[in-house]
Formats: sequence, C-alpha cells, structure tokens
Amino acid sequence: MSDHILLIEQAEDWKPHFPRYPVVVARDYLTQPEYSSHTMLRVINLCRSMRYLSEGYYCSLLAEARSHKVIPSVRTLQDLSRKSIYSLDTEDIDRKVAKILGRKKAGLQPTMLEMTVFFGQCAPKEMQEIAQQLFASFRAPLFKVEFKRGDQWRINALKPLSLNALTPEQENDFFQALEVYLKRPWRKPRGARNYRYDLAILHNPQEDLPPSNKGALNQFVKAGRALGIEVDLIDRRDFGRLAEYDALLIRETTRIDHYTYRFARKAVSEGMVVIDDPDSILKCTNKVYLAELLASHKIPTPKTLVLSKDNLLNAEEWIGYPVVLKIPDGSFSRGVFKAENRQELLDIAKRLFKESDLILAQEFVYTEFDWRVGILNKQPLYACQYLMSKQHWQIVNHQAKGDDRQGGFKTFAIEDVPPVVVKTALRAANLIGDGLYGVDLKQTPKGIVVIEVNDNPNLDAGVEDSILKEELYRRILSDFVRRLDHLKRR
Repeated sequence: MSDHILLIEQAEDWKPHFPRYPVVVARDYLTQPEYSSHTMLRVINLCRSMRYLSEGYYCSLLAEARSHKVIPSVRTLQDLSRKSIYSLDTEDIDRKVAKILGRKKAGLQPTMLEMTVFFGQCAPKEMQEIAQQLFASFRAPLFKVEFKRGDQWRINALKPLSLNALTPEQENDFFQALEVYLKRPWRKPRGARNYRYDLAILHNPQEDLPPSNKGALNQFVKAGRALGIEVDLIDRRDFGRLAEYDALLIRETTRIDHYTYRFARKAVSEGMVVIDDPDSILKCTNKVYLAELLASHKIPTPKTLVLSKDNLLNAEEWIGYPVVLKIPDGSFSRGVFKAENRQELLDIAKRLFKESDLILAQEFVYTEFDWRVGILNKQPLYACQYLMSKQHWQIVNHQAKGDDRQGGFKTFAIEDVPPVVVKTALRAANLIGDGLYGVDLKQTPKGIVVIEVNDNPNLDAGVEDSILKEELYRRILSDFVRRLDHLKRR
C-alpha cells in the first residue's frame, strides 16, 4: 500500500482526466481492515461534505484514532465551522490583507472578494504569504477565503471546498499544489505514548541570532528523555499541529506582530503550559511599557523618558548627550541608537517615528559589560557578564562582521554574583510573572540599574550553561513537569 491516500466520497468524484494517485472511497476507508491496520499512512480527506457526523467527518476522526497523519483534522473542521474560533487566529493576517488589498487604485471598488487556497497556494502572487499563513493555521486541502471591505479589508469567512466544485482551471492549480505538498516530508505519526508529556520547542534554523544554538536545543532533547518528556523541534509550519503537545517552549526571538506570539496565544487557548506566555511577550517586548512598570515600582534604571514627536527635545533638556534612543520592540541591540548631538537626535528620531508613535530615550551609561541574570519561576537560574563588542558600546554590533560582531562573556555561579545584582533582577522579573526571564543590569559607580527584562533570554550551549552544564536544561524542563503535574491535578 502507498504511504499516502486521497479519500473521496463517491468513485465518480475522481474524474477520468484526473492524474493517477492512490484514491480510496470513504466507505472503504471506514470499513476495510487493511486501512485500520496500516499505522504509517498519510491521509488527505477530499470528501464532499465535512459536516459534523458525516462520512467525511468520520474519515478524519478515525484517521486520528488510527494514528494516521490526516488533513483536515477534526479540530480544523471545527475551527472552520465557527467564525468565533478562526477569527482569533486571523487578526494578524487581517492587517496584512488590509495592506495588500488597500493598494488598489481609488475609484469604484468591490466590497467582497474571494480567493481559493490549495495546500497553502493561491493564484494571486501578492496573496501568497496570506495563503501560506492561513494553511498553517487551518490545514485543509482546499478552501475558499472571503474578504469583505468595511473600514478596511478583512477576512470575512473561510469555507471548505470540494473537488467537484472546482473549475477546470482550478483543478489544474489544485493538482499542481498537491504535487508540491506531497513532496514535503511529513513528520512520523505520533505512536503510543512512551513519555509522560510531549513538549514542542519552536525554533527557526535560519534565524541570524537565535536565543538557543543547536547545541542547546540538543541538550533540551536529551534532558527531556531523562525526565520522561518527548521533545520535538518544530517551526512556523507546525502551527496547525500545536494541539498535539502538552507544552510549548519558544526558542525563537519573540515579537507581538509575529507568529511567535500567535503560537504562544494558541498554546494558552489549548490549555498548554507555555514559555514564553503571551502576557510575558506583550510586557517584555515593549520597552515603553517596561520603563513605566519599573519606574512605578521604584526599581533603579538609567534616566528614561518616553518621547513623542511633540516632546522630542525633552531628551536634550532632561537627559543630555549622548542619549540612547530605542524603538519599543527592538531585541539583541537592534533598534537601539546613540545620539551625540541635537542633529543626530533629530535624524534618528525621524527614522524611529516612522515605526512607532512613541520611542524611548535613555541616559547613556557605559560599562565594560552588562549583567544578565536568568530567572525561572521567580528563582535565579544563571548569571553572565556579556562584554561589549570590540570598539563598540553595545554587546552586539550589527554593523560588524565575524568575531568582532559580539563581545565575549563570563558565566558565574549564582552565589558568586553580587547579592544586590541578583536581588534587583528578581524584583524586576517578578513584576512580569513566573516564567523564564533574562534581566539585563549595569553595575555603575552609583549603583545597580536595570536596563530591561527579556522574555526570551539566551540559552546557548557553551555560554549560559557553562556553570550548570546539563543541569540548566534539566531545571527548565523540570519546571515544565511541575506545571504540567499541577494542571493534571486540577
């Protein structure tokens, strides 16, 4: 038997001119033993009707019970049938839709548009990213997207399609997309559970400065086995299968307008344990929020001002030069600039105000290193000194290349860190929550000041684990077990 089959409701649904594929009638799949006993099968459900308790519905339901890899899953069928559910996952996509469709020329415009999506592919090239994102969220072989224009364009409805409803041109597009889809590797179906829990680690192998290197990810997998956790490395394409897991650990740089935030939100909605949780991402990634939070709790920071276009020169009056300017959601020294005089202040601010209505101005405090204290569940986990990049005032110099791009590091046992550093870091992180945080601090002649709290701190093999070694990963995953056990007891 082939490793994949296509399910149809009636034999005549597969037209004579269609290409040759292993096609099975739904009734045979549901009743014949050869399919129920095949454990390594990929199933593409193309039944006409997917309504609740129909043959098409049962095909997806039994495929999951048989540990077959099936699209669409029962959860996808439910999500597509309830606008209140899928609208939660399309807010970010709606913004992109409005941007693309809003480019049309002024004049008489339609108020409704439709687009068909086949395995994440669509005909309009400018909508390709939208189609892929929708398929990542709703893994159905073919569906129709309805766009509606009110104050702006947005997704109005997602509706499954059947083969017999396609035009000849659409049939050609469908089979081209199917061919591409079948060439992609499918993950091995999850068999009988041999572990207590399943943990997904979201990562991006192409990320320039990932929060965890390959060695650290391997250590997480190793530590998981020892603790009875099956650890899978997933990427953005796995959004649709997130509910297969008990917990999610995000090891990719987080942003609000990014799929990392959607993964976190989706995980919470599924009742999963997740680090970074959406609230922590929301609070930590916005430096304006952090500045206000730290100030209101009297946690020492460099002199800091929130600036708009109207009060820009307050930075000159209240802080002076040099002054550091930051966009609210920068990371890894990105979006951070130093102005030495008024002209540089005006030039830098002009660029930053194109991205945000508010920016942050902060007193320039040079030190040879920044402290980073890692905190998990309101307890110190590790501590590092990150040295400034060579001949630069930041840890990461994005203009440099090679070894000069980042400064060095020194890792310390927590008991060897000045107590005031650890105490101040805990005060700052505990304002955010009980997740995993990295607090950046500077040790100055006037005392310790907090620079920021990171929701997605670096955990690199050979750096942050230099003291604890494998124990660092064991402690983090043990906390997942603690949280999961607590959920189970509720």
